[in-house]
Amino acid sequence: MYQILATDGKAKRASFETVHGTIQTPVFMNVGTAAAIKGAVATTDLQEIGTQVELSNTYISMSDRVIK
Repeated sequence: MYQILATDGKAKRASFETVHGTIQTPVFMNVGTAAAIKGAVATTDLQEIGTQVELSNTYISMSDRVIK
């Protein structure tokens, strides 16, 4: 379910539910390909800044490993 919580002009604050939990927007969504995560951002760093969600693509992650 997507619910708008507040608006200010074109900006909006909202939340939406997934099977894994509720995500508040606007949100920083880290892209979790092997190239973006390996050595660049630790899981503990993402937890410290309160990352709610990570966008992952299994095909891209697997391709990065195969190509290297």
